[in-house]
Amino acid sequence: MDDLERATIRDVAARAGVSASTVSRVLKGDYPVAQATRARVLRAMRELDYVLNVHARALSGAGTKMVAFVLDDVTGPSFAYVAKGVEQQATEEGRLCLVCATHGDPARELAVVEAMREQRADAVILVGGGSADDAYRARMSHFAHALDKAGSRLVLCGRPPLGDDVPTTVVEYDNEAGAYAMTGHLLSRGHRRIVYLGAATAGDQNTTKIDRVAGFRRAHADHGVPCDPGLVLPGEFSRDGGYEGTRRLLAAGTEFTAIFAGTDMVAAGVLAALREAGLRVPEDVSVAGYDDIPLAADLVPGLTTVHIPTEELGRTAVRLALDLGRPQHVILGTHIVVRGSVGERIVS
Repeated sequence: MDDLERATIRDVAARAGVSASTVSRVLKGDYPVAQATRARVLRAMRELDYVLNVHARALSGAGTKMVAFVLDDVTGPSFAYVAKGVEQQATEEGRLCLVCATHGDPARELAVVEAMREQRADAVILVGGGSADDAYRARMSHFAHALDKAGSRLVLCGRPPLGDDVPTTVVEYDNEAGAYAMTGHLLSRGHRRIVYLGAATAGDQNTTKIDRVAGFRRAHADHGVPCDPGLVLPGEFSRDGGYEGTRRLLAAGTEFTAIFAGTDMVAAGVLAALREAGLRVPEDVSVAGYDDIPLAADLVPGLTTVHIPTEELGRTAVRLALDLGRPQHVILGTHIVVRGSVGERIVS
């Protein structure tokens, strides 16, 4: 242990076969280093346990070398895969990764951002739907400027930008277009009474929910099919939300042939409620989801859903935040994954 604790930059350099100045550049992250060289240095640091010395220097104020990952719920499957991408890329870039959960509370999210500004994190990455509330956006814009002055970066991952004059890194996926494409798929299969389950409740300004409903409605309009507002139902993005929402739908005797669930976890609850009611999927009711988490392929039947490049969202967020010479607003594509949960409906 004593030998490991005495490891120096020169030891790391010798192990990696590079100069001490190259090791220093990797640690500081302020000078371009070839990826293969960086990998050798990081491997040498791990082998010598030098990373402990780097952490100690960070905690003593010599430079945090840290990115913060802020999300609603650490148990959310899609969030977990974004987190995986963030952590992997942060490690490759020689940064610590701190994970913070907000439990869907915008006030807590703002408090976490302020705390990370005080800790001088290199980047603060916010994941999941933001809020369209004007006061929230104004407060978040204030923090973006404060982080920028502190040499940090606010990163919006999977949520829309705050404005052209706000110093942020934005990594989005085409949220509305994904919902539009899935709704169009259901309509092309002959469905005319499609329930959307997972809309925002009154006063809920969650941008993810708002955009998905917008895509749902736009697809109806473009296909010339009236969108019954009574089929757009609010609900939480959870299995319980899908299960309870479907039970209420069936108890009310609502006429429908398909359910477009706001997330795959909502869809899992929908499938359970339909199965409990003795309804077959897709023979009696078709079901679609959104996210394409690994569970989607294992549901019975396999879930037709919208694929989000979750890991790439996380990796891209870190890469751009640490290299401001690159474009700071990118939109990643989504696409439909067709499995067995959507069937044909004969239009009479």
